[in-house]
Amino acid sequence: MAQTALTPEKTAPPASAARPPARGTRSGASRASRTTHPRTLLVAAVAWLLAAVFLLPYVEMVITALRPAHELRDATYLPADFEWANFVNVWRESHLGDNLRVTLLVAAGSTLLVLLVAVPAAYYTARMRFRGRKLFLLLVLITQMFQPTSLLVGLYREFYQLGMLNSVWTLILCNAAFNLAFAIWILTAYFASIPEALEESAMIDGLGRGGALLRITLPLAMPGVVTAMIFTFIAAWNEFVMGLTLSTLPESQPLTVGINGFIGNYSVQWNYLFAGSVIAIVPVVILFALIERKVVSGLTAGSVK
Repeated sequence: MAQTALTPEKTAPPASAARPPARGTRSGASRASRTTHPRTLLVAAVAWLLAAVFLLPYVEMVITALRPAHELRDATYLPADFEWANFVNVWRESHLGDNLRVTLLVAAGSTLLVLLVAVPAAYYTARMRFRGRKLFLLLVLITQMFQPTSLLVGLYREFYQLGMLNSVWTLILCNAAFNLAFAIWILTAYFASIPEALEESAMIDGLGRGGALLRITLPLAMPGVVTAMIFTFIAAWNEFVMGLTLSTLPESQPLTVGINGFIGNYSVQWNYLFAGSVIAIVPVVILFALIERKVVSGLTAGSVK
């Protein structure tokens, strides 16, 4: 039988080998990646416009804080001379230093007290299916509807009889009480989003319920804790009505009430008012900038499972 020689079939070379890309040309993929969609440009322009609108009042506040007293009524946007001494004068000629100290103590103390109470309460509510659980959460939500102004008369009489007016502890207790419900509500949702199997595995290894909470659940729930902390801190920092009612001495009033003292019956010290406002917002801006990422992740807690 005759044997036929088998010759391999010739295959066409790949297109990339047959036609090498010319120098100086860009591929379609890189060209598409560098092309910006008009909708993206529009969204970016609107975002920058909104940012400018929101930042413009703060820019105006800083400019007014640096105006000399004789230029407060001038029509020019920028002052002829920047009066940096306004920040020094407002600190020396008022109780702004004492007001800042009181506000720091009240905001930090009320935030710590809220977290000490809200963390175990929210954890127990999220993990235990006790009788009246839904009613408890409903009552927590209802307490958010009460405004501090509606309870001021009762609070004033109560603390007056206890001899606790003009006290930092009074403001700490009031601010903690009015911010506790929000902290419990947001932490309950966050604890509920954490799988319970993680705690069960830890308890099998020898940890108790408290140890599992401190070592396993609480570190995972830290974004929610930070969210509750920052909202409580800002609410206590910006509180005005209770500080005005429960503190009558200038040196025992919070910063918001102290700044209001620059508004008189017949005149307003606009340069000192805005200088004090700049001093008041700086600590909150720094705190929010440091933990902004955890605040955003905590706000989305429980939305996706």
